[in-house]
Amino acid sequence: MKPKSNLFAAVLFGAALAAGGCTNLGQKSVGAQFDDATITTKVKAKFVEDPAVSALNIKVNTYEGTVQLSGFVKSAQEAERAAQLARSVGGVRMVKNDIRLTQ
Repeated sequence: MKPKSNLFAAVLFGAALAAGGCTNLGQKSVGAQFDDATITTKVKAKFVEDPAVSALNIKVNTYEGTVQLSGFVKSAQEAERAAQLARSVGGVRMVKNDIRLTQ
């Protein structure tokens, strides 16, 4: 390959990377942020509606459809019910249940 061809190939490759959106690595699109916020809101609403779950004691974070639950509850049944409710929300891909029992 000639040196000019190498330079042309390198410039073309760089332009393709830039056009492909590689400058947004690690950033969520506005649509993805909205989807995650919607999921979080729906999970919290399910907690409020369910008498077996203390909505005030459980924190909900969502990232790319993965819901993380944290906080403290009085029983293992409450922690499991919270995870079950979170899984029932549309758009949830996975639930990470980091809820702890109070002593």
